[in-house]
Amino acid sequence: MPTTSRTDTARTTSGVDGAGTASGADGDRATHCAARAANRSDPATNRSGPARGRGSGWTPWLYLLPALAVLGALLLYPIYQLGLISFLEYTQAQVSGGEPTSFKGFGNYTALFADPQFRQVLLATVLFAAACVVTTLAVGCALAVLLTRVRALPRLVLMLAALGAWATPAITGSTVWVFLFDPDFGPVNRLLGLGDFSWTYGRYSAFALVLLEVVWCSFPFVMVTVYAGIRAIPSEVLEAAALDGASQWRIWRSVMAPALRPILVVVTIQSVIWDFKIFTQIYVMTNGGGIAGQNLVLNVYAYQKAFASSEYSLGSAIGVVTLLILLAVTLVYLRLLRRRGEEL
Repeated sequence: MPTTSRTDTARTTSGVDGAGTASGADGDRATHCAARAANRSDPATNRSGPARGRGSGWTPWLYLLPALAVLGALLLYPIYQLGLISFLEYTQAQVSGGEPTSFKGFGNYTALFADPQFRQVLLATVLFAAACVVTTLAVGCALAVLLTRVRALPRLVLMLAALGAWATPAITGSTVWVFLFDPDFGPVNRLLGLGDFSWTYGRYSAFALVLLEVVWCSFPFVMVTVYAGIRAIPSEVLEAAALDGASQWRIWRSVMAPALRPILVVVTIQSVIWDFKIFTQIYVMTNGGGIAGQNLVLNVYAYQKAFASSEYSLGSAIGVVTLLILLAVTLVYLRLLRRRGEEL
C-alpha cells in the first residue's frame, strides 16, 4: 500500500489553503465591484457632497430675497438719483423749469474739491468724528468694566440711566444740552462760575459742547455691547490674572481687550459711521453750523449747499463723497473680519 510522505502531505495542504485564499480574495473583489456598480446605478445613493452644497447654497438667498427687494427699492434708487444729480447742472432754475438741465460730468466734483471751504469742512469732519469715536469708546468701555464691579442695584440704575440717554431723540437731547449750557439760564455756567460765557460762540468750545452731547447719547451702545462681551469671558481667567497681581489696567489690556477684539472692532466701525454723518446735533446746537460756518460738518454743509443755496448738484456731490468715505470704512471693516476668520 503506497505511503504518503510528510513532505507531500504538507505540499497538498498548502496548495489547498492557497487555492482557498485565492478564491476568497477573488470573491471579495467581485463583491466590491458589484457594490460599486449598484451605487452607480442607484440615483438615491449617487449624490456627491459638492452637489448637495450647490443645491442648498441658494436657500439662504431665497429667504433673504424679500428683504433685499425692499432694501433695494428704498436704497438703490435714491443712491442712483443722488449720483445722477451730482453729474448735472441742477439748481433752482432747472427745478422750476426756467432752464434746461445740462450734463456737467465731473465738473461739480472739480468745483467742490477746488473750494477751500469744502476741504476745511472735510478735515473738520474727520477730526471731529475721530474725537467722538475715541471718547465714546473710552467712556463706554470704562463704564462696562464698572458694571462688572458694582452690585446689582447700582448696576440697574446705571443701565437704566444709560438706556434712557440712548433712547432720547437727537433733537430733544440737543435742545436739552443747549439749555444746560445756556449763558443766561443754564445751570452749568453757574456751577462752574463761568458767568455769561457762551459755549457756542467759539469754534472749539462749540465743537466740545456737541462732542459731549454725542458721547452722552452714544456711549450706552458701547457700554452694553462691551459689558456683554466681558460677561462672556470665563471668570477663572480674570481671577487668575488678579491672583497673579495684575492691576485693573493690566487685566484690561492683556486679558479683556484681546478677548473683546472682535466686539471692539464692530463698535468702533459703527461709531465711525454714526459720528461721521452727524447732522442734528451740529445743526441744532450751533444754529446751522456756527458763526460764519465755523462748525460745519459734511452733512450740514451739503444741506446748506442743496437747500439754502439751491445748488442741488453740489449738495448731491457732497453726499456722494460722504457715501464713498463711509463705504470705504465699511469695506475695511469687512476685510478685518475676513482676516480674523469670522463669519460675515
